[in-house]
Amino acid sequence: MERRGLHLTEAAGGDRDSTGLLARVISGGQSRILQRIDRGLSSGSVTARLPNGETRVLGGRRSGFDADITVHDWRCVFRLATGGSVGWYRAWEKGEWSSPDPVRIFALFMANAATLGNTGRAKGPWRMISRQYHRLRRNTRTGSRQNIAAHYDLGNDFYTPWLGRTMAYSSAIWRDAMTLDAAQQAKLNAMAARIEGAPGPSVLEIGCGWGALAAMLAERGHEVEAISLSDEQLAFARKAAPDVAFRKQDYRDVEGRYDAIVSVEMVEALGREYWPAFMDCIAHNLKPGGRAAIQFISIRDELFESYARSADFIQTYIFPGGMLIRTSEFRRLAEARGLEWRDEARFGQDYARTLADWRLRFDRAAEQGRLPRGFDESFTRMWRFYLMYCEGGFRGGGIDVHQVTLVKPA
Repeated sequence: MERRGLHLTEAAGGDRDSTGLLARVISGGQSRILQRIDRGLSSGSVTARLPNGETRVLGGRRSGFDADITVHDWRCVFRLATGGSVGWYRAWEKGEWSSPDPVRIFALFMANAATLGNTGRAKGPWRMISRQYHRLRRNTRTGSRQNIAAHYDLGNDFYTPWLGRTMAYSSAIWRDAMTLDAAQQAKLNAMAARIEGAPGPSVLEIGCGWGALAAMLAERGHEVEAISLSDEQLAFARKAAPDVAFRKQDYRDVEGRYDAIVSVEMVEALGREYWPAFMDCIAHNLKPGGRAAIQFISIRDELFESYARSADFIQTYIFPGGMLIRTSEFRRLAEARGLEWRDEARFGQDYARTLADWRLRFDRAAEQGRLPRGFDESFTRMWRFYLMYCEGGFRGGGIDVHQVTLVKPA
């Protein structure tokens, strides 16, 4: 039987070790690494059970996230100190550390990202290697098709068991919702409300996913065209919403005039160098008086440059070519093209809850054998780590999710 998902689990070229002599020299030894973590935790704490039998509390000077970890092998701290989140994932996969709740570990590190500095980021040759590898997967027209296929074409049979009825692979809005499906519908309603008042019925969706938003807008009387680069998503969407014109097309090749444009968590897949091209697409294809509703994921402005100098676990294993948005820069690009930035809303904790729900569904599907055959235990563990890692990032406040309306003056 063909093994599926190997292009992701083996994305970083196998086991590039970061525990040898060079790693120990660069990082300064396990005691110095623990001291740096202790000094960097301005809030919260971690109770660490160490390989020598010692239990040590790091941080604890101010209230925050309190986490527990068992260090089974000292090599995990060298992987963290030199390989950053990529090394930390490899250590977890190899069983070198464990925690009753890894989400709290990730949230603690994210909440203290500014004071921890580069303690948990790749450095030295590991940073250069990871950054160069990331550059090789740039989102050129050819690269975009390959990168989108790598993630979204894992198969509709893989995503269906855990995304929920809407098949919405983006943050829900939980405000008054009690279920994932209701919360996702609230998100779709919020996006639709942002294009009310557009001068006409024509709508372009950039990055349509499995088609839930396009289908809803079509049901409400809009004339919808939707584009994606994922063959699997397009096949699903065309069957589910035959009234929508779904096209396999790069956003850079769109030539039209639309009363409204919508895009949900697509821009994080682009990479920083392509943000201007995305804003050009909005400004060029939106009619005067038109409105664009954008949902996007950001990283805190003060963390962005350190984040951008390397490639983290998500960029290496999950979303090749991707990069979180720096909101201030993204806004400047919009306004430089004459687009008015209006009604920005942030709801990062809703994303944390969405990810927790997805993980619960994913784990249940795995336990019940409802995931498709071909995905081995290594892939399943990686995907679980991914969902926990992202949830911790949102809970820790370092990353956020936004909706904003861009208006092209009449």
